[in-house]
Amino acid sequence: MPDARVRAPGAATLEVVGMRAIEVARFGGPEVLVPVEVPDPVPGAGEVVVEVVAADTLWVETMIRSGRGGVVFPVQPPYRPGVGVAGTVTAAGPGVGAHWLGRRVVTRTGPAGGYVERALVPVTGLAAVPDEMDARDAAAVLHDGVTALALADIVKLASAERVLVTAAGGGLGAILVQLAHAAGATVVAAARGAAKLDRVRELGAAVPVDYSAPDWTDRVREATGGLDVVLDGAGGDYGRAAFELVERGGRYSAHGTPAGAFATVDPAVARARGVAVTGIEAVQLGPDQFHAYLEQALAEVAAGRIRPLIGQTFPLARAADAHAAIENRTAIGKTLLIV
Repeated sequence: MPDARVRAPGAATLEVVGMRAIEVARFGGPEVLVPVEVPDPVPGAGEVVVEVVAADTLWVETMIRSGRGGVVFPVQPPYRPGVGVAGTVTAAGPGVGAHWLGRRVVTRTGPAGGYVERALVPVTGLAAVPDEMDARDAAAVLHDGVTALALADIVKLASAERVLVTAAGGGLGAILVQLAHAAGATVVAAARGAAKLDRVRELGAAVPVDYSAPDWTDRVREATGGLDVVLDGAGGDYGRAAFELVERGGRYSAHGTPAGAFATVDPAVARARGVAVTGIEAVQLGPDQFHAYLEQALAEVAAGRIRPLIGQTFPLARAADAHAAIENRTAIGKTLLIV
């Protein structure tokens, strides 16, 4: 984007450098994601500026944008959306090591947002992108890879178990399918539509199931006899139906909301069946935990053990189209904004 130039009477030309960003002035549909031109960020002490290559998008961002963030995500407009970016460090403030300049990195973003051409972030959150890795892959595992690895540790995926992943055709679900398959589990992948089912089958799902069919739980039970683990990324009625498939002594994680809300389970019923239930709070990680899992996710991708499923990308100016694709269920895997 060209620089804006302002000339004061009798003075030399002053350059006011601007960048493109996406802002939300009011809650609403995807159309409230509006491109604007804003001043370039200037790093302060302990901060860097990242020239963005790819920005992460999450389902929860569509909830927040529509005003359904609730008490868990109490964001109020006006705000800049975006939760993380991958790119190159182009400027650094006082106290930042010179070795970061010119380095490819991936990082979470704060209130300054991530749907931007240049992101202002603290140096403490940076993770170096391995030389052999595409920046888009780094952005794709920034949150989904971290969450998937944390969930795998929480539920303790094991060989010979029967594991159901709901919302398996999304960015997080696709990684969970791979992790469960690598652990030696029989993976049941529930997704919507043939295109998503074909992709999860390629990633190691032994039993792809379309959960838009009314008898989908019957098909899961026929194929497995019951489940040891459910990783519910869908929520709502799908998540509650999946809980009924868990055998005595199994594990159940309710961490997704695309069906409208986190799935709720009667604690008394879970205790009676000996089912260990965890929710989204289990993966609300502290900074050190998050960074450790991020480093692990990057290493797994670099080694070829995890392959992020990037189904579609959109230019930054078309952030509204990206949100629409996520909401209308046409998106496969991870959706990224490309700058």
